[in-house]
Amino acid sequence: MKINNDSPLILVDGSSYLFRAFHGLPPLTNSKGMATGAVYGVINMLRSLMKQYDTHQIAVVFDAKGKTFRDDIYPEYKANRPPMPDDLRDQIQPLHTIIKAMGLPLIIEEGVEADDVIGTLSHQATEQKRPTVISTGDKDMAQLVNEYVTLVNTMTNTVMDIEGVKEKFGIPPELIIDFLALKGDKVDNIPGVPGVGDKSALGLLQGIGGIDEIYENLDKIAGLGFRGSKTLAVKMKEFEEQARLSYELATIKLDVEMDITPDSIQNGEADKNTLLSLFKELEFKRWSNDVDGFLNPDGGSSTKSGSPAAESIENATELNVVDDNTEYSTLFTLEELQPWLDKIKKAKLFAFDTETTSLNYTEAELVGFSFSIEAHKAAYLPFGHNYPDAPQQMSIDEVLKLFKPILEDVEIKKVGQHLKYDKNVLANYDIDLKGIQFDTMLESYVLNSTAGRHDMDSLAERYLGKTTTKFEDIAGKGVKQLTFNQIEVDKAAHYAAEDANITLQLHQHMWAEIAKVDTLKTLLTEVEIPLAVVLSKMEQTGVYIDPDKLRQQSSQLATKILELENEVHELAGEKFNLGSTKQLQHILYEKMGLPVVKKTPKGAPSTSEEVLQDLAADYELPSLLMTYRGLTKLKNTYTDKLPKMINGKTSRLHTSYHQAVAATGRLSSTDPNLQNIPIRTDEGRRVRRAFIAPEGYKIVAADYSQIELRIMAHLSGDEGLLQAFEQGQDIHKATAAEVFGESLDEVTTDQRRSAKAINFGLIYGMSAFGLAKQLHIPRNDAQKYMDLYFERYPGVLTYMEATREKAKELGYVETVFGRRLYLPEINARNGARRKGAERAAINAPMQGTAADVIKKAMLAVHQWIESENCDDIRMIMQVHDELVFEIKEDKLEAYTSKIKDLMQNAVELKVPLLVEAGVGDNWDEAH
Repeated sequence: MKINNDSPLILVDGSSYLFRAFHGLPPLTNSKGMATGAVYGVINMLRSLMKQYDTHQIAVVFDAKGKTFRDDIYPEYKANRPPMPDDLRDQIQPLHTIIKAMGLPLIIEEGVEADDVIGTLSHQATEQKRPTVISTGDKDMAQLVNEYVTLVNTMTNTVMDIEGVKEKFGIPPELIIDFLALKGDKVDNIPGVPGVGDKSALGLLQGIGGIDEIYENLDKIAGLGFRGSKTLAVKMKEFEEQARLSYELATIKLDVEMDITPDSIQNGEADKNTLLSLFKELEFKRWSNDVDGFLNPDGGSSTKSGSPAAESIENATELNVVDDNTEYSTLFTLEELQPWLDKIKKAKLFAFDTETTSLNYTEAELVGFSFSIEAHKAAYLPFGHNYPDAPQQMSIDEVLKLFKPILEDVEIKKVGQHLKYDKNVLANYDIDLKGIQFDTMLESYVLNSTAGRHDMDSLAERYLGKTTTKFEDIAGKGVKQLTFNQIEVDKAAHYAAEDANITLQLHQHMWAEIAKVDTLKTLLTEVEIPLAVVLSKMEQTGVYIDPDKLRQQSSQLATKILELENEVHELAGEKFNLGSTKQLQHILYEKMGLPVVKKTPKGAPSTSEEVLQDLAADYELPSLLMTYRGLTKLKNTYTDKLPKMINGKTSRLHTSYHQAVAATGRLSSTDPNLQNIPIRTDEGRRVRRAFIAPEGYKIVAADYSQIELRIMAHLSGDEGLLQAFEQGQDIHKATAAEVFGESLDEVTTDQRRSAKAINFGLIYGMSAFGLAKQLHIPRNDAQKYMDLYFERYPGVLTYMEATREKAKELGYVETVFGRRLYLPEINARNGARRKGAERAAINAPMQGTAADVIKKAMLAVHQWIESENCDDIRMIMQVHDELVFEIKEDKLEAYTSKIKDLMQNAVELKVPLLVEAGVGDNWDEAH
């Protein structure tokens, strides 16, 4: 069977669940007195996993009998554990037999623990970029979590990803081993450092770093401030050998030599006869009476015509009653729909949602509408379900004819969750959704952009304390996941009606909070919600690209990439996999002896992009590697993919803009991401050359010049900065003249470059160390430059200090227009986290204000374009501080001038805004 790399690999820690089921569940025995509770508990957990994950790759791993390599390292390892109870030992063999009979691979490797087998397989899967779920109750496994590996505890129904590890332990996954090594583990008899417990271990890790960093900075321990820190350095030094031994014992192996690999794990056919025999012996009556039902945890009891459920759908509106007196109606006829239409037309506001076949708005087909007028009451109108025996529904033409006047009526106010998507889908059916009054995704984002995700399920849990029905609950997962039109109406109706009901309740809750703060209210109603309409128009318009140019570039890049790979191999003196971290570490540090700039949390020399960038300044091979990586990413992300993303109907490329992702208010884009196309390399600019103007038009790119520095001048009110901008001076040259005591005419290129680094570095909270690194100068010189800067521009220093203090007092900072960025770690005891929050406090008002400015500019330009009511100009892209247009050639000069005027006057600051506009046949020429 071919492996589906999108479906998860499930690795079950059988030994962990066996012990937990035995000790945590009530004891069960059959009539002969044989213990059966642990078997029952583990098998139930496996069935739960099979129900939750649609995959043919679930392996169950158990500890082998006898000693492991850890016993050789430390004979006292696990010496404190009592012998296994006979009642538990007797259940191991029948449990193993049932697992095999279920068709699940059972893995036991001599000389290592189950943890090590799971660690190795998950590591191999990560190298393949395969999602992996480890089902365990063992906290030690948190060290394995990464962007591809997630832990799930089926017995407690909890899931732990990277953020979950940080939340639970206070540290990221890469420091879990250090945590275990410092505090030790009584259960496994890992000694740790005497006197170091959870709190002191966390204090060390959060304050300094991993064990290697701690032992390089023992003198810093006393200043960490937790109880006992003043005397802990002596103890750490005394027990260093024991700490490092504990680290080795706590480390899960990632390189166990074994025949099995992630790709070889495959679920087989179940042995029903063996299962039936064992179920009867263990007296699991329900399972023995229905082995097929046991093997199909989902039940498979589809509603068929003639069943009571199907009859209730066919003959009448089905009414689902759930908790809190919620009433959900499913509407099949005009007679059932008409009362709802009458109420919607009279309502001050109604919640509206579409159900479709795809998340891609250019491809999505309508399946149904849901709506709610009052909390706890909602309805679903199906008209596109087309599975066998689907009930009779109103036709889509009939429904759209009834709803088009309502949806296009600006006076009938709507609220929804991410209504920009619905607006785009409806546009495919010649419906222009108007009257968008509120959007719960945007309400959540304006209320607190950093509180978490802004999807409806997360918001329902956060603000209403409710767990909603997930799409996977009714559609399944993976390759077998159904599209909405394939889902039975009775299941779909509850899900869809719940969307409308929860949306209305979320709006009522969040709007009550937003309305208390005038600036937030204005930001939502006058910026974010109107902007969604502008972005929808841009998304629907799309942009032309020349696929032939990109294909040609892809071909040339492939040749360059191969040449670079050969050059790297020649320099290295051998062939190796450039994508392999281990092989690269060997080449760079062992074979070539390059200096180790930085280590990973596990102590290995790092090969990160930042490290390679540092090494590239002095060594040829890292420089070639950086070029190789850049070209490979460009090819894979853009030149190969963009031609395939051209829409067949419009012959254009359509991105999706996101308002509720970046915490500071900036827009982002996906499918494709237009924000990350490189502009500083020729190959990156070549990609932009493929973004072309249609015949008779030109591309115009209008870009704010140094907007964040202008905002810094406005916020700080520093006279020197204000004057420089007011007089239209080159700000970097003016800064260099001030800092280095030169006249403007005498400023050198290097001095201007240094001043530019200072100007932008201060915005992003750069330290003297960071500035020194960027300019390749001694740290003392960098500090001297910064001191001179603040001496010449004292208003900037005053602003920065006042902002930090205000952030500590309020817990948030604001943009010029009142957008808030909450900083939960601004008063953290951990110095590194606190400093990070302080840097964000300085930067966020500038980034956020810049985001607000361009959003207001987009609104002004859009309003003007709409008033022109012509096809001579289209706003097609927004990238950072830049707006991109298609303009008819005969209107070029007038319209470009108007755009600049609107952008420069979108807001009023203490300094003038400057917009530079370029024109060309493609995006690169215009920028």
